Amino acid sequence: MKRVLLSTALSLLLLSFSTVAGAAEKYDVDASHSHIGFTVKHMGVSSVRGDFKKYSAELIVDEENVQNSSIVLMIDAASVDTDNERRDDHLRSADFFEVETYPEIVFKSKRIAKQGDGFAVTGDLTIKDVTREITFDLDINGPIKDPWGNHRVGAEADLVIDRQDYGVKFSNIMDNGGLVVSNNVKISFALEASRKLDE
Repeated sequence: MKRVLLSTALSLLLLSFSTVAGAAEKYDVDASHSHIGFTVKHMGVSSVRGDFKKYSAELIVDEENVQNSSIVLMIDAASVDTDNERRDDHLRSADFFEVETYPEIVFKSKRIAKQGDGFAVTGDLTIKDVTREITFDLDINGPIKDPWGNHRVGAEADLVIDRQDYGVKFSNIMDNGGLVVSNNVKISFALEASRKLDE
């Protein structure tokens, strides 16, 4: 009798796992409707904005239980673009991203938890040779069915990091003691992704 109960329990567990795994689907990022960028204070009086033009993302979305979803972002650090070539070259140098040695900025989620109307995402952010765990709020829009028969979702977030925590050490100081480039950097991303509906 015990063997029958154990066998039944294992079968139910495996069925439950396969149901959860089967519900999670890979979504492809629509780069033309997505954005990854940052904002940082310059001399304490203005905000400089920049984008990363090249990146890839792996989105696994469970439409019925978002907590089973995951996200991996891989950003080409050399693709930084602040609309100023001289500044962009400086950002690629050892003062900032040191792109020849550390070509990618990577975020890998560990868990996603429901929080109010949105979600809290915890994962590892790697910049240069430093990896730190961070948590930020994430808004997920959708899924919806678009006019071409695809499922489509959106994921948006804003978070602030201290660049010094990641070895981005450029620290020129003004006469008043303030930093030329603030340590606090606001990172923003808005990703739109889709998957083909089952035939």
